[in-house]
Amino acid sequence: METATPLDAELRVFEEHRQEWSRNNLGKFKVIRGETVLDEFFDEYAAAFRAGLAAFGPHKIFLVKQIWRTEPVYFIA
Repeated sequence: METATPLDAELRVFEEHRQEWSRNNLGKFKVIRGETVLDEFFDEYAAAFRAGLAAFGPHKIFLVKQIWRTEPVYFIA
């Protein structure tokens, strides 16, 4: 049995909406806490993070994630 980890719910919500959100919002950022998704799409990470802090407070876990059709892969040598 898998153990739930922080942000599992948020990542699941993101994946459920990825296709819909990527149609018109590629590269933008979305803020998610549990099942709660802020309505706005943000152009910059910092703006999304500030909105998350304002909505949920500094002591709550929330996800700020950039919208891509597939996850980017980075190679570090």
